[in-house]
Amino acid sequence: MPHPKRFDVTVMLDYYTPYVSGLTEAARLTAEGLAARGWKVAVACGRHDPTLPRHEVVNGVHIFRAPVLARVYKGIISPGLPLLARRLAARSDILHLHLPNPEAIAVAAVQSAARLVVTYHIDAFLPDGPINRFWTRAVDEVGKVAVRRADLVITNSDDQARGSRIWPTLRRRPLQAIPSPCQDRSGGVPRLRDGDGLHIGFMGRITVEKGIEYLIRAFRSLDDPRARLLIAGDYTTVAGRSNIAELRAEAGGDRRIRFTGLLRGEAIRDFYASIDVFALPSIAESFGIVQVEAMMAGVPPVSTELPGSRYPISATGFGRLVPPRDPVALREALLELADLPAEERQAGREAATKLFGGEAFLDAHEEAFRRLLTGTRP
Repeated sequence: MPHPKRFDVTVMLDYYTPYVSGLTEAARLTAEGLAARGWKVAVACGRHDPTLPRHEVVNGVHIFRAPVLARVYKGIISPGLPLLARRLAARSDILHLHLPNPEAIAVAAVQSAARLVVTYHIDAFLPDGPINRFWTRAVDEVGKVAVRRADLVITNSDDQARGSRIWPTLRRRPLQAIPSPCQDRSGGVPRLRDGDGLHIGFMGRITVEKGIEYLIRAFRSLDDPRARLLIAGDYTTVAGRSNIAELRAEAGGDRRIRFTGLLRGEAIRDFYASIDVFALPSIAESFGIVQVEAMMAGVPPVSTELPGSRYPISATGFGRLVPPRDPVALREALLELADLPAEERQAGREAATKLFGGEAFLDAHEEAFRRLLTGTRP
């Protein structure tokens, strides 16, 4: 398929589909949604899997991939990515950077005719240590440079922005809160249920920042032999190091605990249909698309009291918040929600769908982009 001479929007990020994370899904759904509405959209990303083509068109989005030379934990080293993004930006009206992204400084710092939009998803998280503390500070500084140059900065919520380490920089730029896109995953079949006991579910990347070990500890303190814990998510191709070995050791051979691996498509609907309560025990999180999708399927979530990730529960009143790294509080909240009446589950589902469902996120992006292009102040 020939390339357009110009694009309306060029999106830059490290990882793009078929890789799955909250950040990449937010970028993908926004890009594909705009393309479906007639926008010409390009994506500049790393070729995280060398078997992927250098260029392809997926759901109307032109995807261009630059070679990856090495990886630093979750990040990539790709000298060609900034060059690729700059070439595409020169043919675009808007350059949309998704952060954190170490290569963004090599793009944002160069003067371009394209209007610059930065979506700041989350502060970079690395396991504690001298080297990782250095990299974390470096990525924060990159984010500050990109934000200072931005014509518009998007965050998932005001709560996430104000809780960020770089809030003093964010607050000085035109800032708009647009919740991450969330899909309606209701209507599944409970294929993953095993008996009539309490079923608790987690879905997400199997990494240390998700705090899954605290969920396992909370669950193992339940003495109900009928209870089940379903842990769904990628642990084979996840960026950075998956902690699946440590989690299996934490599970200790408890046959009530099941690791399903990565779920896609209808299997995700079936997952939500199979659980009674959803848990998101993260120690670093900025929104938590999965908890909102659980809400929209009528499943109450327990999440940690962190800026950003607490926003969906605070906004809807559906679910419970607990301190991070607290398996006792997590256990009590899960048991409390297990007895939530059907009418409260339905009310929570409706509240979450009203706030986060449909294409409101896409309408907000499209309106914001059009205002930038016409020079209208928001």
